[in-house]
Amino acid sequence: MELRQLKTFNTVATTLNFSRAAEALNYVPSNVTMQIKALEEELDVRLFDRLGKHLVLTTAGKRFLTHVQEVLNKLDEARSVVHDNEILSGTLTISANEVVCAYRLPDIFKLFRSRHPGVRLIFRSVPNQQLKQTLFEGTSDVTFILDEPIQSTGLAVEPLTEETFRFFVAPDHPLTKQTALQLDDFHGEVFLINEKGCPYRTMFDRTFKKGDIDSISSLEFQSAEAIKKCAISGIGIAFLPEIVTAVEVERGELVALPWQFQNLEVYTHMAWHKDKWLSPIILSFIEAAREVLALTEDNMSK
Repeated sequence: MELRQLKTFNTVATTLNFSRAAEALNYVPSNVTMQIKALEEELDVRLFDRLGKHLVLTTAGKRFLTHVQEVLNKLDEARSVVHDNEILSGTLTISANEVVCAYRLPDIFKLFRSRHPGVRLIFRSVPNQQLKQTLFEGTSDVTFILDEPIQSTGLAVEPLTEETFRFFVAPDHPLTKQTALQLDDFHGEVFLINEKGCPYRTMFDRTFKKGDIDSISSLEFQSAEAIKKCAISGIGIAFLPEIVTAVEVERGELVALPWQFQNLEVYTHMAWHKDKWLSPIILSFIEAAREVLALTEDNMSK
């Protein structure tokens, strides 16, 4: 039984997909299949059931997975002990969406790199709704998720800083002349929003429940930057976090509308798998994130 087989089994067991596991491990799919087959032959037991297009762990596979994860965690811990008195080195994989990457992570990366230049940082830009899965699949060590309060039994989730969402328009938009807005004031307006499936879109849809307004229209985007640029051009009303538009508001290119969102509580969360052994590298990165975002929050409140 080889270590690489255990790592491959762990990845397949968390992704339940040979192709995704192969991508995460940088193998060709046939290599993953052969390793799992060899492992099953050596153990003389089936670890997975192939139910049509779906892959599921057998009872034996579930029991084996628990021990494999313990072994892999112990190996990580052993490596750390060997290098305990040396400069930290290794690889750390971080995932976040476009907004958090552009407006929250750079200062964290800068602080962490200043402390641990020997650590290789890998960043993966992932849509918000797929970030949790990267932790379950083992393709990310730490993720940052911009969302409402998160409840998870499999993940450790830490809200770091609260994010405020607003409606933003070009300074010559007619609604900027009003000191307060009602739902009816949005009749005939065009909203610039994210595509369905994004948590931001869910928040927007909750604000304008079906039937409340039947005369608004919307343009959907994958990019917050595209939404912002279109709002600056006067195309419509952008629904975005304040961190995305701070510079443009200061320049006078965008104006926040006086609309209060009800029951909208959003945070930048930091998350990791609760069963993952937190190496000194990961712990140091988590601490750097706490330091930077705590400072950001303090500065914003001044």
